[in-house]
Amino acid sequence: MSELEDRIADLEVRLVFQDDTIQSLSETVAAQQLEMEKLRRAVEVLARRQADLASSLPGGDTDDQPPPHY
Repeated sequence: MSELEDRIADLEVRLVFQDDTIQSLSETVAAQQLEMEKLRRAVEVLARRQADLASSLPGGDTDDQPPPHY
């Protein structure tokens, strides 16, 4: 093989590895995006639960109430 053919073969090999790397990175980003969406929904659920619990507590402002030992 000539030097030019060797260089072309080397470039083709590099291209295959780059394509594989890009595909792998794309799959990783997609998986992380799904995980982030799942975590976002979980945080929304927890925020709603916290708001529900806070609204169900008696007396929202504890500064106006005497301490429980009175």
